[in-house]
Amino acid sequence: MSALRAAPPPDPDGTLGVVLDAVGTVSIVLGAVLTLVASVGLLSLPDVLSRMHAATKPQVLGLLLVVIGGALHLRTSVDVWMLVLVGAFQLVTAPVTAHVVGRLAHRGDGVRSDLLHVDELVDSADETDPGPDSPETDEDGDDGAEGRGDRAGAGSAHRPQRAAGRSRDGRNGSSPGGSLDSGE
Repeated sequence: MSALRAAPPPDPDGTLGVVLDAVGTVSIVLGAVLTLVASVGLLSLPDVLSRMHAATKPQVLGLLLVVIGGALHLRTSVDVWMLVLVGAFQLVTAPVTAHVVGRLAHRGDGVRSDLLHVDELVDSADETDPGPDSPETDEDGDDGAEGRGDRAGAGSAHRPQRAAGRSRDGRNGSSPGGSLDSGE
């Protein structure tokens, strides 16, 4: 009677497929946990630089773990290459975005200096991007105000302005002592 039973169809992935699926599942779960930790850090950390760190480091690693897990589950060349592109774009854009956010926060007084051990930007003027309040000077030292109709002098420097809006406690963002970053 055992000769009449049909043999089960062969598993195309075999034991390797089961192991890859298990590793992929663990990778996706770890990536989701890291992304959750990043979101909790974004909501609970005290200043812009700490939030920026939480938004970039664990979130990028979490996304990469999810991408790796997805690639291990899918295992087709089109899907894997698409996931590689997603991971590559995340690796390229996250540091640039974090750098821009950090510079803007420092320029706009969004950084709590009591939390910094070293502030390397405290005395440096940003020569590469003087800001919207200071006119660009030509090579001959002329600020070009005559041709544009501006009356801004060549000596005006960039002055950081407060962000508009409301703080967490509902006060207007321009009121003294109320800042989104200070937790006050």
